[in-house]
Amino acid sequence: MHNKVFSQNNSDKIVLAIHGGAGTILKKNMSDSLEQAYVAVLTRSLEVGYKQLKDGRTSIEAVEASIRVMEDSPLFNAGKGAVFNNEGKNELDASIMDGKTLKAGAIAGVSTIRNPIVAARTVMERSEHVMMVGDGAEKFAEAQGVEIVAPSYFWTKPRWEALQRILERDADKTELDHQANAIEFAKIVDEKFGTVGCVALDNYGNLAAGTSTGGMTNKKYGRIGDSPVIGAGNYADSQVAVSCTGWGEFYIRTVAAYDVAAQINYLSVGVEQAAKNVINKIEELGGNGGMIALDKDGNVAMPFNTEGMYRGIVTAEGKIVVEIYAAD
Repeated sequence: MHNKVFSQNNSDKIVLAIHGGAGTILKKNMSDSLEQAYVAVLTRSLEVGYKQLKDGRTSIEAVEASIRVMEDSPLFNAGKGAVFNNEGKNELDASIMDGKTLKAGAIAGVSTIRNPIVAARTVMERSEHVMMVGDGAEKFAEAQGVEIVAPSYFWTKPRWEALQRILERDADKTELDHQANAIEFAKIVDEKFGTVGCVALDNYGNLAAGTSTGGMTNKKYGRIGDSPVIGAGNYADSQVAVSCTGWGEFYIRTVAAYDVAAQINYLSVGVEQAAKNVINKIEELGGNGGMIALDKDGNVAMPFNTEGMYRGIVTAEGKIVVEIYAAD
């Protein structure tokens, strides 16, 4: 279990944290140029979201802005960098939640929405529903003016090659997204627990959480993971905001994100202990991954039980910290 907690003492408590997935991410398998590329996008995501908060915008706006940066990068398994399913298609999921109102929006199994997090927010704000899937979600998003792209927009060579390698080894095997036996991007991407996420606390004291993913390489039968499931991969209330990354089935079964909030609300434990307890529970069941959790006082916990997790924070003082490996 790896965990680092950032405690805040500043009265101006705007804080933002992100993750870009957890898995077997080892420095020995990462070239300097690729590492720098990841750091650059994570830093940009933090900067963009933090500017929203500094400009007086809401935590929801900051979460959406930060996640869009990662969705637009081919480095992460969300948006542009989404992995391929067994049929050679990209299917994307996302969710967002407003801690102040408990309103939430989610989409799942879409293939033509450039930024799924935008569509998830649109579902939250412009419909009476929480989750929409597939063609219906795409039709709704397009009608609301969300940017639609051809499915080919999501095609990237590394993700396609990752699918081909899995099909050659075992056509029935699904893979998460960053495992060992990797040298460069094309090899490390197919086993990262592919998800990006953001949690934010704004000037008004409100929390929000968002999560976006391309799912699992070679996934079949319309599989949906935890990322669009409110309470599993994403949750926010007045006390805490949580975004998860990992083996989705375990996060659904443990209602992981909500479990963190429940422990804080009902047991009065701190965000660090609550998040750690949930990751330990997932590990005991055989699952892997991590999460980011931000409480109403600006304290951030980022536990994970893998070799690494792409993660970063902008502290209340405006300091940016980006980390990748367990030893960071």
